[in-house]
Amino acid sequence: MPWLNDADSVRHNKLAKGRLGEVWRKVANQTLERTSDEGRAIREANAVIDRVD
Repeated sequence: MPWLNDADSVRHNKLAKGRLGEVWRKVANQTLERTSDEGRAIREANAVIDRVD
C-alpha cells in the first residue's frame, strides 16, 4: 500500500510533515516498490528523515 499524503507519513514518523513528509513518502514508496516489505520501507524512510532533520 503506497503512502500518499502527510497523514500517512505522520502516522509512522511525527516529523514527516510538509517537505520532510514528501521525502519520507518518496523513500518509503521507492523501498516498498523495490522490496515489497512495508516494515523495511518505514525503517528506511525514518532513517532518512532522522539524517535530514
